[in-house]
Amino acid sequence: MFALTIGVDVEVELKFTQVEIRILGCLIEKESTTPESYPLTLNSLTRACNQKSNREPVMALSEMAVQEALDSLTKQMLVSDRSGSDSRVLKYSHRLRDRRTPEFDFEQAELAVISVLLVRGSQTLGEIRTRSARIYQFENMQALSGSLRKLAERSDGPYVKQLSRHPGQKEVRYTHLFAGDVEDSPVSDYPRRATGTPGKSDERIAALEQQLVQLREALSSLEQKFQAFVKQFE
Repeated sequence: MFALTIGVDVEVELKFTQVEIRILGCLIEKESTTPESYPLTLNSLTRACNQKSNREPVMALSEMAVQEALDSLTKQMLVSDRSGSDSRVLKYSHRLRDRRTPEFDFEQAELAVISVLLVRGSQTLGEIRTRSARIYQFENMQALSGSLRKLAERSDGPYVKQLSRHPGQKEVRYTHLFAGDVEDSPVSDYPRRATGTPGKSDERIAALEQQLVQLREALSSLEQKFQAFVKQFE
């Protein structure tokens, strides 16, 4: 659980809900992957939270549930809302970088790691590096390990935790701590395969998944541009 200073000498204990976690992860992700549509409207953010690809677990959130979580994050000064220059519709962005205080103020490399863990659950080093590539390009595994170590050792954290390697696993996994500490039990919470071991095949699958989401987001961007074009003639 984290302590966040709000105002002058006022600290609040934070333990994020699953909806808040999904929102923060999506806002970080979309800032880099779809900059042309960022900040996000409530509708766009809800769709991002409910994506069926690159999300674990898959959710079916209503706009009302997303709005309630946004209101909470806004009060905690972790999300900001504003109207666009050409619209009265509120748009939302995260406030996890360039903050006035060091609390919840992250470098881009740290944000990349946090986003992947928030939207995808526990991951191996290889999975984190592959799936965070559009947010930040880690030069090598050592650089990624350094960012994970910083997140685990920060004085206002820890924000991530290394899970123990269990029988049948070749690599350790990392998880976020935004919902509180995680019990490191022998039963993996990673549901994609009950047997088998992560390795190079996992990284290849992750790379294909990354290409798929890029194609889907490119298609979504084209659809938005086409709709904007059509509105000019309405």
